[in-house]
Amino acid sequence: MATENDNFSNFFTKLAGNINSKIEPTVRYHLVKVYTCLTATTLCAAIGAFVHLFGIWEAGLLSALGSLGLVLWLSTTADNSKNFYSRLGMLLGFGLLSGHSLGPLLDHVIAVNPQIIITALVGTSVVFISLSCAALLAERGQFLFLGGLLMSVLSTVTLVSLANLFLQSYAIYQAHLYIGLFVMSAFVLYDTQAIMEKRRAGSTDFVKHSLDLFFDLATVFRRLLIILTQKEERNQRKRRSQ
Repeated sequence: MATENDNFSNFFTKLAGNINSKIEPTVRYHLVKVYTCLTATTLCAAIGAFVHLFGIWEAGLLSALGSLGLVLWLSTTADNSKNFYSRLGMLLGFGLLSGHSLGPLLDHVIAVNPQIIITALVGTSVVFISLSCAALLAERGQFLFLGGLLMSVLSTVTLVSLANLFLQSYAIYQAHLYIGLFVMSAFVLYDTQAIMEKRRAGSTDFVKHSLDLFFDLATVFRRLLIILTQKEERNQRKRRSQ
């Protein structure tokens, strides 16, 4: 047991040392603020989900429109020294309403198998942490080329999904689900390195940078929830048919 703890300690010590050697102090300090803000936003999302699950306020059109309004408001409000708390409030409010909007999906997942939520949380954490570390430890700008490619794929997938509202193709829906998961996971690599480059260029807007990563995190979690729930439903149907 002591050996395992020593191995973990040595691993994280080496990881921290590698990050410190590759990333300058100003960027490291900025990343600390970004991830702290991201953690707070994620906690607000969890609170929003619990608000729905405990029947305090059920999710609906109002929460969806509210989250859309807040993210648009935040995106169009330029960062300055006087509006930090208002912009932070917009971000946390967006996180709260995003989690609240996830409530109906969570209701369905719980009805199928509540354990799926834990599995999706663990899976999302593994994907996000591993890809974030890869981006932090990679050579400077190594993944920035992904930006244009990922946006092109995302635009195509979005257009196809809109067309599928009329086509109602199960195959297209599944392709959209898995390709979207891959694209949003890859965005963790791109956004992490883009945030570092923006800080090097002088940007200190860690609220907006946290929003970028929260989009990635929330979308990966949502798609994992759907994929795992579909798999569990197929398994349950097979067991009932035997």
